[in-house]
Amino acid sequence: MPSYIHYLETSVPVTQGNQRELLGRLKSFHKNDRKTQAILHRIYTQSGIDRRHTVLDDYYSEDPHSFFHRCFNPEYIPTTGERNKQYESAAKELFLKTANALIQKHKKTDLPAISHVITVSCTGFFAPGPDYEIVKELGLASSVERYHIGFMGCYAAFPALRMAKAFCDQNPKAMILIVATELCSLHFNPKTDHDTLIAGSVFADGSAGALVSAVKPMKSAFKIEDFANDLAYEGEQDMAWTIGDTGFDMTLSSYVPDIIKNNMDAITDSLFSGFDLGVEDIGYWAIHPGGRAILDKVEQNFELGDKALDASRTILKNNGNMSSATILFVLDELLRRPPSQAHTREGRNTVLTMAFGPGLSIETALLRRIEPS
Repeated sequence: MPSYIHYLETSVPVTQGNQRELLGRLKSFHKNDRKTQAILHRIYTQSGIDRRHTVLDDYYSEDPHSFFHRCFNPEYIPTTGERNKQYESAAKELFLKTANALIQKHKKTDLPAISHVITVSCTGFFAPGPDYEIVKELGLASSVERYHIGFMGCYAAFPALRMAKAFCDQNPKAMILIVATELCSLHFNPKTDHDTLIAGSVFADGSAGALVSAVKPMKSAFKIEDFANDLAYEGEQDMAWTIGDTGFDMTLSSYVPDIIKNNMDAITDSLFSGFDLGVEDIGYWAIHPGGRAILDKVEQNFELGDKALDASRTILKNNGNMSSATILFVLDELLRRPPSQAHTREGRNTVLTMAFGPGLSIETALLRRIEPS
């Protein structure tokens, strides 16, 4: 049974930081360490990011005891408990903001009532969780089925969409609300190893959601065709996410783009074969902008034109990498553009979307952009 992404919605915290300005501040934190300053300069100036958003309200404070400053001070660094307390408060706000925007759109339609809520996050925990908060605070029926996908990383929106499609296959009247919210900036830390510095240069905060159902849309939307996934075991140590005593520790090595490039053909071939498609049939590319180098490798591997990954590069430039929420930002960016501005190959409505995460996990989905007839 066909299922569709009817609406997409995104939210970001009010506070935003300029990448160049942040580089200067970080250099000042390491003023006696020329090697770290040089690495920071290279990473930040080549990131492809102009700005990122954060829930840290004291981001611009000069107080050395502010949360932001303490993240880079080993002597006063916030504990995991402190960080998670901030997560609970700020994440609730963003989950509810994104969900409410989708619910308000839903209320203006003849679509079935919301039957399922799926929330996604890997940057904090609390229970009752965000799924509970959405149902309670936004007036959904208490009988709505609730699910939370936790700690899967940047590709976690794909399992959420896969679940939504399965619910639609089972029940044609199902209406699934998905919201992914990540607060990566809560886990800034003072470590100066290369992997930590890379992670600190790209991750950011944001929230995005989608409404999925089997009802054919009357507006621009995405039809979900199929999914494929695979594991590149050689990257198991190169992308990882663990809980430490002073926050969550992210490993993001410089080998990741090459590992992805070496494995993407195998997974896309299995996805294409079921639909008798090739790379030349893809009209839209929605690639998770885990970093500029990852997008460069995808572009090189498929021999794409300069504008093929423009939506992904735009999100990276304006928002950074918001982990699981990011791919929904990219899809929203694509859907907001008129077909003439979004197509990479004229007349093709097929969308290839892809994300990567710990493991190293590679998730892909084949979508079709549909327009009202």
